[in-house]
Amino acid sequence: MNYKTFAAASCAATAILAIAGQALAQTPPVAQTNAPPPVTHGAPIAGVCIMSIPGAIAGSTVGKYVDTRMQQIIQQVNGELNGERTAIENESKTLQGQAATLDRTTAEQRGAALQVRVNALQRKAQQREREVQATEQKALGRVGQEMEPLIRQVYQQRQCSVLLNRDSIVLGNPAMDITPAVVTALNAKITQFTFDRERLDQQPAAAPAPTQTPPQRR
Repeated sequence: MNYKTFAAASCAATAILAIAGQALAQTPPVAQTNAPPPVTHGAPIAGVCIMSIPGAIAGSTVGKYVDTRMQQIIQQVNGELNGERTAIENESKTLQGQAATLDRTTAEQRGAALQVRVNALQRKAQQREREVQATEQKALGRVGQEMEPLIRQVYQQRQCSVLLNRDSIVLGNPAMDITPAVVTALNAKITQFTFDRERLDQQPAAAPAPTQTPPQRR
């Protein structure tokens, strides 16, 4: 057993865990020593509205619920993978401690079995990462579906002629921003919904192909 190989594989699994744990990681704001000067906006442009969809999701009750639930799911995944990784590391230490007393065949067999567990953990960590990403995408998709008709509703209420992405402009008059109104409507519509981690390893079995009866001769 090459213990350097094991260590490298274990580190790779740790790195994958770190990637999975960053599914919903927020970038910390950069500290500013001086507050920016206030901006004086011109008059709102009639019919022009702006909105931030990520801002609406993040500011809504249901968006915050999704974020909290995703953190719980990530903790569960990390707990599962960390438990298996600890067991592998303990077995590796035991094997190293017994190396002087084991015959070569036994040591190689146990080392190979340990490497199989390391490889399996790597595959599981990669799969859990994909599952976390799929879960987040599905949950945010649900929020988007709930919000879409509300955007249209507020758009018409504010008599907008065009709706621009607030995140794509440098500055805009807050009076043209319909994000707060959409958040208020979304909070009144839904605050949370049940969802769990997507299981990508539980795909439905394919239906058996229909049997064809051979043509009979006449």
